[in-house]
Amino acid sequence: MSEWTKTPAEEPTDVTLAREGGVATVTLNRPERRNALGDDLLVRLAGLCAGVREDERVRVVVLTGAPPVFCAGADAGLRASMSLVERREAFLRTRTNFLPLFCRVLEALEALPQPTIASINGHAVGGGWALTLACDFRFAAADARLWIPEVDLGIPLATEMTARFVRVAGPARTKEIVMEGRRYTAAEARDLGLVHRVVPAAALARTVREYAAMLADKPAAALAEVKARIDRLAPIALPSPEG
Repeated sequence: MSEWTKTPAEEPTDVTLAREGGVATVTLNRPERRNALGDDLLVRLAGLCAGVREDERVRVVVLTGAPPVFCAGADAGLRASMSLVERREAFLRTRTNFLPLFCRVLEALEALPQPTIASINGHAVGGGWALTLACDFRFAAADARLWIPEVDLGIPLATEMTARFVRVAGPARTKEIVMEGRRYTAAEARDLGLVHRVVPAAALARTVREYAAMLADKPAAALAEVKARIDRLAPIALPSPEG
């Protein structure tokens, strides 16, 4: 029987950590706020990444969200009932430390020696979509939608987020994604290279679990070195032609 641990009940639960064997699952756990990225959540998420990094028992890390979405991005107090103008005003009024904290999380995720998998179990919006790009692999439920609303909300997408889209999708596709702000299906995101696999929602958890187990069975040191080597080469590797 595999060893299994989870976040103690007395600890804050807006981000949870569960470990089964060599696979650690980190879950954004604010379903009432669509797993929006508040300052406290980001601080705890960065802390969990630091702890996982030093845990030799952890061979693979899975990042997901409490259903029904993956992550709604920065927590700006937006509501579905708001008009676009009201959303813009609310977003521009928000005063948080989101960007420096979010960049810290992106860097912490990317620096993990273990392979990381984003299990995109629902919509990934703005910073939520950018968060998936800090993971090595991205698996999405077929009904998930991914989009960048920042321009429509009256603000430019942060350079740190934009750079990650450019790195994965190229500049032309990034302009399309960021400037249009339209909602992409999981299959469209896969075709752009932003998602690795798309599966029916009911099969996502099992598919990710099986893939994580496959990676966890490989030699950890070799995986870590290959990951680090690819990441070092990525900024200087020749880009592929854009469609």
